Amino acid sequence: MDRDMSVGSGERLLEELVRAAQLASPAELPVALNRYAEAMGMGRVVIYLIDIQQRLLLPLVEGEPELELDTSLAGWTYRTDSLRVEEVPSGGLKVWLPLADGAERLGVVELNMSTLDGLKLRRCRTVALLLALIITSKRTYSDTIAQRMRTRPMHLPTEMVRAFLPPRSIGTGRVVSTAVLEPAYELGGDAFDHAFTEDVLHAAILDGMGHDLASGLATSVAMAGCRNARRSGADLNELVGTMDEALAKWLPEQFCTGVFAQLHMPTGVLRWCNCGHPPPLLIRRHRLLHKALERPPEPPLGLPANLAGTARQVHDVSLEPGDRILLYSDGVVESRDEAGEEFGLERFTDYIIRSTAAGQSAPEVLRLLIHAILAHQHNELSDDATILMFEWQPPDP
Repeated sequence: MDRDMSVGSGERLLEELVRAAQLASPAELPVALNRYAEAMGMGRVVIYLIDIQQRLLLPLVEGEPELELDTSLAGWTYRTDSLRVEEVPSGGLKVWLPLADGAERLGVVELNMSTLDGLKLRRCRTVALLLALIITSKRTYSDTIAQRMRTRPMHLPTEMVRAFLPPRSIGTGRVVSTAVLEPAYELGGDAFDHAFTEDVLHAAILDGMGHDLASGLATSVAMAGCRNARRSGADLNELVGTMDEALAKWLPEQFCTGVFAQLHMPTGVLRWCNCGHPPPLLIRRHRLLHKALERPPEPPLGLPANLAGTARQVHDVSLEPGDRILLYSDGVVESRDEAGEEFGLERFTDYIIRSTAAGQSAPEVLRLLIHAILAHQHNELSDDATILMFEWQPPDP
């Protein structure tokens, strides 16, 4: 009877937390959360958000310490998407849980309590799941959350392009798509996009000509054209045509390269169009299939119809379960160290293959890879470096 009453009381308190959190500002959210945690015997709760370069866990409320992602227990929770429990010197327990909205990793939550049992752990997990949904909804209109995730000021062209970017990672039971891009605060014209419509994953990578506000404008116009056509139900060829027309009309002096792909998730059929960009890469069973997706290149986006020539060519191929597709900008493989040595395509793909074989998740593979690329050039990239990777993993029949 006592347990049944405890469960019922917990459900009522959880409902009150959800209602309060929906109306709370980011500054008020921890207050509502701690009120619930205290009533449930959980102690103090601290929310940590990942910074945009995925190096630090930054507290939502000022006054708490920053945590290094690669050396802390909280970072281990983020990197592995797993629970971590530790004893604290003063007695009691500290519980770390990941904050994730589907495939998108947002940060971690710290909960402090004297004891931990199955019921309390279940409630902790429920709180973490709810917090991830609440943070996801609030960050679309909260500058506070955006500020907390930054470690320094952002350049204007970067602010503009980032306003168009989707979450870093999205996923379903059949596919995960994840992306990274640097330099995080001084982007030029690189961008990525991915989204679902019914049973299709749409993925794209773009690279605007130049490294200034004009290149960011070109990328933004192209992405807007891409989404407008996609949401109107356009075929892939029509989608690319929409971007061509938009750039030719509104920014006739600007061009943009890109790859635009559609993956039919039930069957694994991949369709793509390459507009003057490095070709997509296919990794199968921990091997790069050289030139598997290399086709005659199309002209960049934005050329007038009389210069672009015939209609864009759309290619297709059938994937196998577990296949990973890589879209990348040339800044990835062309980054050079002080001796002039390029990071290179071989090192790029080998890093992904090794990390995947070691059991790293797709978002973690790209996080580690982009940091390796930055380290190769001592955090001073001469060009934007953007990578988007998606993996088709249908359920067993």
